[in-house]
Amino acid sequence: MQQLTVETGYQCRPQFEPFHLRTQRWAAIVAHRRAGKTVACINDLIDAALRLQRPEPRFAYIAPYFAQAKDIAWSYLRQFTTSIPGASRHEGELRVDLPNGGRVRLYGADNYERMRGIYLDGVIIDEFGDIDPRAWAEVLRPALSDREGWAVFIGTPKGRNHFWETWNQAQGRADWFTLKLKASETGIIPPPELHDAKLSMSDDQYAQEYECSFDAAVVGSYYGKLIDEAEAGGRITSVPHAPELQTFTWWDLGIDDATAIWFVQQAGREIRIIDYYENSGAGLEHYVQVLRDKPYVYADRGHYLPHDVEVTELGTGKSRYSYLVGLGVRGTVVPRLEVEDGVNAVRRILPRCWFDKVRCARGLEALRQYRKEWDEKLKSFKQRPLHDWSSHASDAFRYGAVMIREPTRTMVPMRARGLD
Repeated sequence: MQQLTVETGYQCRPQFEPFHLRTQRWAAIVAHRRAGKTVACINDLIDAALRLQRPEPRFAYIAPYFAQAKDIAWSYLRQFTTSIPGASRHEGELRVDLPNGGRVRLYGADNYERMRGIYLDGVIIDEFGDIDPRAWAEVLRPALSDREGWAVFIGTPKGRNHFWETWNQAQGRADWFTLKLKASETGIIPPPELHDAKLSMSDDQYAQEYECSFDAAVVGSYYGKLIDEAEAGGRITSVPHAPELQTFTWWDLGIDDATAIWFVQQAGREIRIIDYYENSGAGLEHYVQVLRDKPYVYADRGHYLPHDVEVTELGTGKSRYSYLVGLGVRGTVVPRLEVEDGVNAVRRILPRCWFDKVRCARGLEALRQYRKEWDEKLKSFKQRPLHDWSSHASDAFRYGAVMIREPTRTMVPMRARGLD
């Protein structure tokens, strides 16, 4: 078959030449802001889609949000495919179809469930640390299997999250390509500009955004430093269930979003977080069965539920609280408070909390990542949390935290019971 050479107008920066020449199936790139990683990755997808000799090649770029994919990557995908004869662009789907039957499409991980069932020959996952880790494990990794496709994880560090774990796991492995680009080493951004940026940013912000530091505190994080203190103090460890203690549950109930449940025991001033469960797309019966399957004895009305559990559904005339009561779960509805009051309650109790490292791993990562929303226009943080995958666990923890009371010298034993 005759091969044609197509000039797309892409000029590769020297820093990304090793990336384009890689032979490994997996890759992780940690790069400073404005290094050009999105441009390089979009062109890598275009090149792969044109070169792959198999029926209907499929490649994808995944951003944390669909709007981000459109704002950040669509203009590049459109620009670098304009000169390809026979290529067609479909802006509504953020998709480019190539003359050989190949396709490059942009997605948002805020609705990753819609990607179930697709197949992929290769995928770029941008800002992986901002994406629900289940998107990779449950949807994207399976999509690569029958085609033995490849994946590239790219981003700027935001604490020790699942992107950090992926980066660490990749080190020294023959099947992984890794690349770290620090602003102080690449020469892409002029030194005077870096100096000016450093003057206007905190040390953590600069270390994270320009020097690719995973150790810098997550910028805008509500609880990151307190979780780090818990880890340094040995309070993230094995925390076994104590059968002699009652168990409380702290809930955030989702409808289209995830439902999150923390399992908590209290011994004097110690707050022991022994377990965490999260799921989505399941009915209340599922979560009640989860409670029944656990070996815990629940405190009387010790299931702390968000205030909106009492909202009556128009279709049925019943509230979710009444459904739970019908399923044998009688809980306590947490009073509606301002988010700031709940955040302060969490900050107040975290120094007393012990977390089971294994059973609470996902919940802990969510607490680390829970942060203020950034206003791109004003270049400042909004006084409200960013709603993303970390919100569910963090909201549930907040509802429980406001119900914690200081223990007194004389404590009246509470009547413990299981589910009705």
